[in-house]
Amino acid sequence: MKNHPWATGIFIFFVLLGWGAREAIGGIYSLGEAIQLVETLASSGLYLGAASATSSATILALMLTITGMMRRLDADFDYDVWWRINLVAKAATVSLMASLLLLLALVFPVGEFEGLPADWFIWMYNGLFAITVLVVALLATTVALLYATIHDVIATMTPDIDASAESGGEESSDE
Repeated sequence: MKNHPWATGIFIFFVLLGWGAREAIGGIYSLGEAIQLVETLASSGLYLGAASATSSATILALMLTITGMMRRLDADFDYDVWWRINLVAKAATVSLMASLLLLLALVFPVGEFEGLPADWFIWMYNGLFAITVLVVALLATTVALLYATIHDVIATMTPDIDASAESGGEESSDE
């Protein structure tokens, strides 16, 4: 990610946004509030986890497809394009695994654990919230890397796109 500091910046931005949201929620002071927060997080987290898992699996399938297509094209792709495809695949894989972890963690029947100490619910809420933030940050990073990769592929296939963008969109004519 050292060659793509903006992707790292996006990841850090979403992690800090999640941390800020957690700080805004404040501390949990009673068992009832902790159970309610976990149940609320669980209901929205299931949708997020399912959507993230679906999108990550789709991105992985599309990266496999683009790899096959690039092999058949006449254009020569440099190492950076292949490296980015690999990086997108890695980010999508980690995002998929984090989504699956979130989904697995959210299937616990929280309301049935009322005999446990209140600290357990606080730890559970903080853990679920952290995984949720991680899933969002990884998905945002994957999208940013995917955009950069697609841009490189398009630029390689149509080399005039960069020259056109630099000249303000005007196409040069060879008269």
